[in-house]
Amino acid sequence: MTAPVPRRPLGTVLTRPAVVLLAGLWVAGPLLPLAVQAFTDQWFYPDLLPARWSLSGWRQALGPQSGLAEAVATSIGIGVAVAACATVLGTAAGRALAWHRLPGRRLMELVLLTPVLVPPFAVAMGAQIVYLRAGLADSVTGVVLAQLPAAAAYTTLLMSGVWAGVDPALERQGRTLGAGPWRAFREISLPRLHGGLVVAAMFAFLVSWSDYLMTLLIGGGVVTTVPLLLFATAAGSGNQAATAAIALVAVVPPLLLTALAARQLAGGDTALLGVGR
Repeated sequence: MTAPVPRRPLGTVLTRPAVVLLAGLWVAGPLLPLAVQAFTDQWFYPDLLPARWSLSGWRQALGPQSGLAEAVATSIGIGVAVAACATVLGTAAGRALAWHRLPGRRLMELVLLTPVLVPPFAVAMGAQIVYLRAGLADSVTGVVLAQLPAAAAYTTLLMSGVWAGVDPALERQGRTLGAGPWRAFREISLPRLHGGLVVAAMFAFLVSWSDYLMTLLIGGGVVTTVPLLLFATAAGSGNQAATAAIALVAVVPPLLLTALAARQLAGGDTALLGVGR
């Protein structure tokens, strides 16, 4: 009877380069056909490789008539505004949830998750009626306000975990020594929140950048972001190469921000929670 072969821990089987390679393949794998399609002129099934290569798709996507530059600028502007507002709101709400014994806290957390749990189409249709009557439809301001609840839900839940790692006694000591509320927050707590604030802002920006339905209904087609332009190109032009090129442009910010967030989190829990800063 042979002795059983001892099982090796997963960490000894997969080295760090192997993990990075597998993660890269997992993320980039679905994008490879898209990258090939963006540089083709003819690529028909069942051909493994395109019959003809061309930059015509990129010329159409980057041309002034496509509106891609304007859509990118609009998406970045809306995303930055949503990220800034959601991070401020999430920081304040997260502090209250983490530091205070609020009655009905679990109910509050459930309410925060409502924009994520409720079907987006139902939320968007209800919000459209409200924004139409408030005169905020078909405007960038309306789109920012419409995207804010979902983004703020993510930042609040994330920042409540960050605040839980900060000792409230530190601010109380600062207040005892003569610091005002704002100075105590700015000089004592804020440096310890740095990592969490960066990640929260990144997530809020990504929520805004990828939003389609709320932007379509509240923006009314007047506010054109990258997702709206991508779907319009896919449905209207029939040019698969141009559609693929716009899609590649659309995934660049999420990939960059995800890499930055992963780098931020790679420092461990102490970096996210601000401990040791």
